[in-house]
Amino acid sequence: MYVQIKGLNFKYKNSKEKILKDFTIEIEKGEIISILGESGSGKSTVLRLISGLEVPSSGLIRINDRVIVDNNTFVLPEKRGIGMVFQDYALFPHLTAAQNIKFGLKKLTKKDKNKRLQEVLNLVNLEDFKDRYPYELSGGQQQRVALARALAPSPSLLLLDEPFSNLDADLQCKIREDLRKIIKQTGITSIFVTHDREDSKAIADRVVILKEGQIVRVGKPKDILD
Repeated sequence: MYVQIKGLNFKYKNSKEKILKDFTIEIEKGEIISILGESGSGKSTVLRLISGLEVPSSGLIRINDRVIVDNNTFVLPEKRGIGMVFQDYALFPHLTAAQNIKFGLKKLTKKDKNKRLQEVLNLVNLEDFKDRYPYELSGGQQQRVALARALAPSPSLLLLDEPFSNLDADLQCKIREDLRKIIKQTGITSIFVTHDREDSKAIADRVVILKEGQIVRVGKPKDILD
């Protein structure tokens, strides 16, 4: 199994209750998983734990046979090889789309950076917008830049936090289709969190329903959401 998460527990310092309780799931390579839940259910905390922004009180996270978290191990976020698309996209306003995308490619030569830039620009269909700044792009285009930046270093796992919350309803339908197509084209295993059932139905191979920090159901979208 490509991703194994077992017995993950987490509690914030000033909280009496656990935010996450015994979160356990196995994910196949190339699979797109949606974590669906209401605000406060703990879904974004799962992403923070996987990415290394928080440390679990207990549990195991293994990606591609590499343990990144257990009782004796904690791999630093920058060494996990995980791509992340944040809810607000977190683009650098003073950098162009191309410069934003190349930001995570520091270890490559100039030639290889430009080659990889062109590859991901083609993937997200933004070749004609590479020299524009974020404020010159639409919400959908900004999301594509954020996605391209996350994909550029060829991460082992892609995490997306509420990827459609900043888009209007008409744009959401189009972007959902595009996002699934792009992710499937790359073959990158992905986890995204959302409170919108339609997001899960349109994109996910499997849905994890989270309530008050606990998994209450896992299955294919058509089986548990229709």
